[in-house]
Amino acid sequence: MPKYVCIGVPYYLGESKPERREVDKLRLSGIADELDAEWVDIRPDFSAVDDPVVAVNRALATAVQAHSDKLPVVFANDCTSCLGMVKGLAAKSPAVLWYDSHGDFNTPETSPSGFLGGMPLAALVGRGNQHLMRGVNLEPIPEADVIITDVRNLDPEEGGMLRASDVSIHETLDSLRNATLPDRPFYIHFDADVVDCDEMPALSYPEPNGPSLQECMESLEHVLAQGNTAAILFSLWNETLDGGDEALAATRKLILTLKSI
Repeated sequence: MPKYVCIGVPYYLGESKPERREVDKLRLSGIADELDAEWVDIRPDFSAVDDPVVAVNRALATAVQAHSDKLPVVFANDCTSCLGMVKGLAAKSPAVLWYDSHGDFNTPETSPSGFLGGMPLAALVGRGNQHLMRGVNLEPIPEADVIITDVRNLDPEEGGMLRASDVSIHETLDSLRNATLPDRPFYIHFDADVVDCDEMPALSYPEPNGPSLQECMESLEHVLAQGNTAAILFSLWNETLDGGDEALAATRKLILTLKSI
């Protein structure tokens, strides 16, 4: 089994919210000990930059770089932490494998809601919100270096942009299983809302008709068996909603697929 480091990112869109205890609950569950891993909490310097999302991502990048001899397992409250993760892995020039029921491919111009959490993948490839990329000194990655799977809820303009891009789209986990993955390091980004909401409750944006928890575990095991994983990030449930304990148990099962390699 590789040497892991667990990194906690207990912030939501750059803010510390006392009621959002998902990361703490994972830490207290003993997940790091089960992976034989050190646990590290990031330390953002919010005084150094105006945008708290940038501060959080700078701190995450620093933590990943400081443990470059280990495989980072990051626990975050939203998907914007992908920017710090990719910055921290920059020396490995990773491809990105994105599990998400949403595209996260909106820009400020296309988003019906303006929700920043629906934009990070677009930012990562150079679309919209480039102040976040500049804030962590990160150049956009090529769209062709991104694979997204099981995306099943796209806003109209977002969907058009994603399908017209060079991102590889796999509508189902079965399609991903039959795909040829990059023969290079890749970063796995796993949003808990991929899992069908009957088995992963307490989601801020639940999407029905998703793959089962077992199917998601098997997909992760298949990808991990390729041997090229450079890091993995789990974007977590919402502890303020009903079903948090069940979501914790399901997420732990997903994380422990890492013991298969």
